[in-house]
Amino acid sequence: MNTKYIDLIDQTYYFPQEEFTLDDEYLRFHDIPLNELVEKYGSPLKFTYLPKISDNIGRAKNWFAQAIEKHAYKGRYQYCYCTKSSHFKHVLNEALKNDIHIETSSAFDINIVEKLKKDGKIKDDTYVICNGFKRDQYVENIARLMNEGHKNCIPIIDNYEEIELLSEAIEGDFQVGIRIASEEEPKFEFYTSRLGIGYKNIVPFYENQIKDNDKVELKMLHFFINTGIRDNAYYWNELVKCLKVYVRLKKICPTLDSLNIGGGFPIKNSLHFEYDYQYMIDEIINQINIACAEAEVPVPHIFTEFGSFTVGESGGAIYEILYQKQQNDREKWNMIDSSFITTLPDTWAINKRFIMLPINRWNDEYERVLLGGLTCDSDDYYNSEQNMNAIYLPKYKRDKPLYIGFFNTGAYQETIGGYGGLQHCLIPQPKHILIDKDKKGNLTYELFSPEQKAEDLLGILGYGAEGDENRKKEIVKDKKEKAGIEK
Repeated sequence: MNTKYIDLIDQTYYFPQEEFTLDDEYLRFHDIPLNELVEKYGSPLKFTYLPKISDNIGRAKNWFAQAIEKHAYKGRYQYCYCTKSSHFKHVLNEALKNDIHIETSSAFDINIVEKLKKDGKIKDDTYVICNGFKRDQYVENIARLMNEGHKNCIPIIDNYEEIELLSEAIEGDFQVGIRIASEEEPKFEFYTSRLGIGYKNIVPFYENQIKDNDKVELKMLHFFINTGIRDNAYYWNELVKCLKVYVRLKKICPTLDSLNIGGGFPIKNSLHFEYDYQYMIDEIINQINIACAEAEVPVPHIFTEFGSFTVGESGGAIYEILYQKQQNDREKWNMIDSSFITTLPDTWAINKRFIMLPINRWNDEYERVLLGGLTCDSDDYYNSEQNMNAIYLPKYKRDKPLYIGFFNTGAYQETIGGYGGLQHCLIPQPKHILIDKDKKGNLTYELFSPEQKAEDLLGILGYGAEGDENRKKEIVKDKKEKAGIEK
């Protein structure tokens, strides 16, 4: 009888796969010896494999290049990185090696853009696509960037007041885009996205606020749906509706020359994952070509804003199984040395599933288990894989440590989890390792951040003098301002 963990994987999936291989009983991810990583840095830990970011950008550019050639498409393609997926400097530095552009979503994003521009990572011809609802600070920062000469900054209009606000703050002429408020799938609790302007209102909005405004030029129509780019009737129906708006606008607005189809490429979340990226891009390009030919208007340049696709598959997290608790005759709880709520918040917030595999002991017998985190919260658990209603791991043995890895976790988990700040039940943020390759192709390792210590958290909570210093200054400043108002 085949009872080893490796037998289970062989029977269930095609294995090994491009990024997952075995070295004896030890798992490798993109040829990274994960057991050696654990031996050197311990657990829990997170890591980012930087070359995967450039690899995915290159793949997408190649798919679009092939589709454009195949369909004799007359427009250009521009790859933008959606910064909210991961704002870290090492991520942006790696992504920007690939002649790409970026998309922002809030005020402080512009501060990052200015820092990257000062460092020479962003050039004057880099497109900065500004999405999101724009409060005063965001408008002020966009205006500062443009007033200092970055003319390839394109604010995407999200509501009816933003044209006026931007016009007051920006010196000289500027370009804008308009975001379509797409209709949501029937399963949603609402019919239309809160973001953007409704399909029927876009042409009137252009005619009322942009057409006769000598300062503003409409360059881009922005289209995105929450469920992403999927091969289903809902996606294709929404795309066709978007294209109808584009051709109507193009006939009355000669400056409109770009269509932003947003992000939404899925990433690998299971060893069974299948998605035909090339087919989807081919069909999108084909649909745009057909719609524009029928309407007798030029095809637009295509922009995308891939976030998770850019950075998601570069990330991973490794934990040790500390202990096993047999809670009844059927349920065995393997307790990890960290928390899912704090380190992989999407697993409990939206029930997201990542690829989970053991790092070692692949030649041992396996058992069905549940995974529990360290917080005293009933939601801090992980109980099934994407294609199996269960988790199977090598049998727990007190004298044989077992390490497990979660893979393709590089998007959103740090920002949603409040990286560097307070964590639920004060569970510390694990250490984070950056993995790269040198010029000879050898792996290099760098400790980006150590595990949080008690004094880090105490400072945030007001118990530590060092962490409390800035707060004291703000309190003094606030008291002085209030005293002045009262007088």
